[in-house]
Amino acid sequence: MRWLYTLLAALALPFASLVVLWRGLRERAYWRGWGERFGRGTPLAGAGQGLWVHAVSVGEVQAAASLVAALRAEWPALPLVVTSATPAGRARARETFGASASVDARYAPYDLPWTLRAALRRFRPALLLIMETELWPNLLNECARARVPVIIASARLSARSAARWAQFRSLLQPAMSTVVTVAAQSAADAQRFESLGVPGARIRVCGNIKFDRTPGMEVRQRGQALRSHYAAARPLWVAGSTHPGEDRAALAAHAALRTKHADALLVLAPRHRPRFDEVAALLEESGLIWMRHSAAGDAAAGAAASISVLLLDTIGELENFYAASDVAFVGASLVPIGGHNLLEPAALGVATLTGPHQRNAPDIARLLDESGGLQFVADGAGLGAALIRLLGDDALRARRAAAAQATVAANRGTLEKVLALVRERVARPPAGLP
Repeated sequence: MRWLYTLLAALALPFASLVVLWRGLRERAYWRGWGERFGRGTPLAGAGQGLWVHAVSVGEVQAAASLVAALRAEWPALPLVVTSATPAGRARARETFGASASVDARYAPYDLPWTLRAALRRFRPALLLIMETELWPNLLNECARARVPVIIASARLSARSAARWAQFRSLLQPAMSTVVTVAAQSAADAQRFESLGVPGARIRVCGNIKFDRTPGMEVRQRGQALRSHYAAARPLWVAGSTHPGEDRAALAAHAALRTKHADALLVLAPRHRPRFDEVAALLEESGLIWMRHSAAGDAAAGAAASISVLLLDTIGELENFYAASDVAFVGASLVPIGGHNLLEPAALGVATLTGPHQRNAPDIARLLDESGGLQFVADGAGLGAALIRLLGDDALRARRAAAAQATVAANRGTLEKVLALVRERVARPPAGLP
């Protein structure tokens, strides 16, 4: 089965390379560091073995921030690399960890034996930590072959994904049974990983590490500066990480809100960079006064005060705008994608709204909902009604925000549990690579 999987992956490689080349015509970040996808690049600085953290994209990179900081504090002498599969994830990793000369940020290698072996020779990992759900058969197999232990941190596996992987259990089982340890988010996740071959003795229910990420004071300061610049004396709400269909819903909600708060400002933040121009065209059609955040520095003095919609067309600033907002809507939830990170606005003490589709993190949505820190809306009309109610009732908005923040605080502690698993394995480093 693995030979067939590897053959199909190798046959797909030229097409994947063409996709990278094509996307690079619009976004040059796809071309930067291309050799890293093949395991190339300079060896990690430092002597001996190091630590490898894999976080597939922006959300996982942000979730890994507290873990990387803790690893660096406890093992300051070990080389540490953070890999990501997307340009946005790599860029966010470089932005987040770039100040530290001892943390390298690169693309993850393609899931092919020769690219992975090249990467393993350069990284020399004593341990691989995978964030959340990234199960790549050859990656796990090459780690088993090189006797590199693997911890899947904050691990989650939906029932649908578990059923799909069960059909190809032989691809994962050898590594799952020998080198993989799982720090599961929930008991249900733990059971699903056990069904894929991870021994129960190497599974712990540790919770979600995203709860342990505490927004820094600099985030709040940047939020205050953005609020002062764009909406010093008027309501501001954010529609964050939106997908096709949700932008129109947000604009419909904003139109309803403006019947009560004519000066309200919407910060509309599409999830992916390629959609910035698409959403800009939608705003042109709307007839609203709007501005790109990237062009704000070139705008005439006072122009920001006259706009009704701000298009957030930069990467890495959404959390700052959450910190500036009165209310936040988190996208990928009015459409059946599964929802994005509810904890970013919740941890900042912002009243949070979201749609019904919460497949990606149902436990987080449930906890916030049960505490009164989250409200579900079904569509643009429901979003508009919720905004009118929250922005018209300061006490209600404050209660929702406090409940969300308290829920985040009550569920911290996963980081220390994951670190305990790391200590067990780094204290007994594996033999050298073959």
